Amino acid sequence: MNRRQGFTLVGVHALAKGFTLVEVLVALLILAIMAAMAWQGVDGIVRARDASQRQLEQTLRLQTVLAQWQTDLAAVQDTGAVPPLVFDGATLRLTRATPEGVQVVAWSLKPEAADNAWRRWAGAPVTGSAALQDSWFASQQLMGGEPGELRAVEGVSQWQVYFFQGNAWANAQSTGNVAVPPAGGASGVPLQRAALPSGVRVVLSFAPGGGFAGTLTRDVMLGP
Repeated sequence: MNRRQGFTLVGVHALAKGFTLVEVLVALLILAIMAAMAWQGVDGIVRARDASQRQLEQTLRLQTVLAQWQTDLAAVQDTGAVPPLVFDGATLRLTRATPEGVQVVAWSLKPEAADNAWRRWAGAPVTGSAALQDSWFASQQLMGGEPGELRAVEGVSQWQVYFFQGNAWANAQSTGNVAVPPAGGASGVPLQRAALPSGVRVVLSFAPGGGFAGTLTRDVMLGP
């Protein structure tokens, strides 16, 4: 009888035996490693999503800016009061027709600027030659931060502009002036002014780390 009771007590003791402290610590270590691996995976997914979102936003902004560039060139208006389209190596200035009048627009990339931003400045639409000349003069005095200026695209290291004239592309700074009659068919000595090209090509070079790489070329054909 005593031996049977002893056997029963031994069995209960064997069933009640739990994990040792070492086993618990090993299990916790494994869980911690698995949690860290899962967190790294989630963090990688979030980072990839954020990078893709930033890239998408930059691409959409660039497309919007290039659409504005094309719109400006498509609306170039030769008034005879100021040059309708000229590029000096850093800034391209043009006069464009708007419903309110004629507007001076300046696209520029300043080499000394730290943000490498391609900028667009637009003056107020005007209806008189004197006001147009004042706006044109103001576009030559831009220092940055003036009303009407927009930092269009950042991360642009340099840009080149070419005009399509004489069935060939040529650097916009090397195109020669030609004699054209005064505006409005008025009589007098022809003015030495640059003739409007039939097309404009812009080549943007992007700085490393700016979100884009390499160069981008965009051609815009002007109206007759």
